[in-house]
Amino acid sequence: MLARRVIPCLDVHDGKVTRGVQFGRAEAGELRNVGDPVELALRYNDQGADEMVFFDITASAHARASMVDVIERAADCCFMPLTVGGGIRTLEDMSVMLKAGADKVSINSAAISNPELIGQGAQKFGSQCIVVSIDAKKVGEDRWDVFSHGGRKNTGLDAVEWACRAVELGAGEIVLNSIDADGTKAGYDLAITRKISESTSVPIVASGGAGNLEHMAEVLEQGKADAVLAASIFHFGEYTVGEVKTFLDAKGIPVRIAPALD
Repeated sequence: MLARRVIPCLDVHDGKVTRGVQFGRAEAGELRNVGDPVELALRYNDQGADEMVFFDITASAHARASMVDVIERAADCCFMPLTVGGGIRTLEDMSVMLKAGADKVSINSAAISNPELIGQGAQKFGSQCIVVSIDAKKVGEDRWDVFSHGGRKNTGLDAVEWACRAVELGAGEIVLNSIDADGTKAGYDLAITRKISESTSVPIVASGGAGNLEHMAEVLEQGKADAVLAASIFHFGEYTVGEVKTFLDAKGIPVRIAPALD
């Protein structure tokens, strides 16, 4: 059985890591500053994180230049794979980030408006580099819709169907973000995670809702996720990556245990 991955996520706004709840918006003053992205990335690298996700939530020309600098600096000092998303709309955007040192690029709204971008990216850079991020919200009994534009616009797409199509087009991985659970620390959405995991053939990264160690174990076991992504519980010092892995290992969930450097 493949080792499950533990992935910290850094939401970057104007060069700083921030954190909100249920997709809080910068313009509404709903974000809390956390720190410098490269310093945090190095901390998680030393704790034994399997990967790191950087998400540019500003998506402006100035922020793009700042994000390239962040990725370059992080790639210089971190050994773990880096994924970057937010505002990536073209093959050129993908190329810039990959050349800066990212191992994967994550696309969301751009993939919805231009699904062919998934296949084009996979063909040019390889499926292993193309991550499709899906922001899902429960809208009815056994129904989750895909939202775009930072979780503010309902596309009307069924989340499971869209995940399957993204994989058919060439996505090598799906990051499933639960809008309902995001930042609440009330646990991942196990139902939609399991549905998408059982319906697709690529790794599923569960995101949104991590509040304690048991939540992570639940989504890996009951939700059948391949990896857990979390932000708040790491940023605010509630748990280290090493503590998460020790807990998962004790429950018989396969993880990569490496000596932490911190």
